Amino acid sequence: MLVSRNKATNSVLKSEKTSLLRFFSLYVTMIMLLITLSSLFYYQTQEKLFLAQQRATLTKYAYIQTKRLKVLHHYFYERKTYPRDERFKSAIYDIDLKKIFSLLENTNIRFDEDIYIDNNYIHFVKSLDVYFLGAKYLVLEIKDDGLWRDTIWKTILGYGTLAFILFMLFGLYLAKLFLKPMRDSIMLLDRFIKDTTHELNTPLSAILANIEMMDTHVMVEKNRKKLTRINIAAKTVSTLYKDLTYLTLEQEKENNDEKLNIKHIILDRVEYFDILAKSKNISFKLNLDNSTIVMDRRKFVRVVDNFLSNAIKYNIRGGKIDILLIDNVLSFKDTGIGISEEKIPFMFDRYMRFNQSEGGFGIGLSIVKKILDEYHINIEVQSKIGVGTKMVISW
Repeated sequence: MLVSRNKATNSVLKSEKTSLLRFFSLYVTMIMLLITLSSLFYYQTQEKLFLAQQRATLTKYAYIQTKRLKVLHHYFYERKTYPRDERFKSAIYDIDLKKIFSLLENTNIRFDEDIYIDNNYIHFVKSLDVYFLGAKYLVLEIKDDGLWRDTIWKTILGYGTLAFILFMLFGLYLAKLFLKPMRDSIMLLDRFIKDTTHELNTPLSAILANIEMMDTHVMVEKNRKKLTRINIAAKTVSTLYKDLTYLTLEQEKENNDEKLNIKHIILDRVEYFDILAKSKNISFKLNLDNSTIVMDRRKFVRVVDNFLSNAIKYNIRGGKIDILLIDNVLSFKDTGIGISEEKIPFMFDRYMRFNQSEGGFGIGLSIVKKILDEYHINIEVQSKIGVGTKMVISW
């Protein structure tokens, strides 16, 4: 009882983890986008603030340099040395943006901006009202040491990391709050399945045992048909019961692996399901080579029974089931209703049902997938609505 309860809890935790992973994938993407945009906005704001501070200094330098240019302009024949300053470098350009004289290290000038940073240099472009020495534009240049940028990045990384951690903690709390109803529902459903399984055991065993003991030869045809219908219903319930038993009680049992003759097992299970198939006038076409697999017989039978049960359940009346066994490949192909291609990846999810008029709890294929994964057996599903479904396993 404790083992089955632990398995139910583990199943809930697995579903919860899957949902959490999907939620956090979207949540983290949104948070990273938000932090990135906020960091970009903060960086641009700080850059503008830094340039505003530099503009005040460079405006003062420009005023000084303009005075020097004025003096040089008036005393050009006496002084022909361009004024220099150790605090900055400068250049002058005419109205056609042609260089008159330059001391700049970076000659890439943007005349459409008054102040900007380019290649670790800060340029300040001032338009002159009086054309001293024929100059329309005075360009000042100072070196950008990048310290302001390092400070900004440290602030962004520090606060960005803190914000990310806080958002993740909040997201975790929010996700658990939203997922609690799902956890409660799954736990409730698991308890219902366990209780249902326990209650089915005695009456189902009695029904099947009494059907086998009945002597059909002394019955009239009318009663034989009634018994056949009872037998079909009992075997349908029995298949569901075995899935429920495996889910709640047996899957934790230690494996008893042995070399199985697959052909013999399939023939035995086809004979078991034959009465169900005949109720829908479904025929079997078998092409079975001799092949073996090392596996727990109980688990392999669960896989085969689920494939056969679904192939009958979702088949059309008068349909066919083709079973092919060649080497290490086993396939089950039906002529049933099929499912759409986009739903195939979700076929093996627990409690997943795509047809509300057929089927039980939606646990059969999830059991199949878990068993196949345990033994590293590949499964491929091909299905088309209105055509049928083909299940192929290979090992």
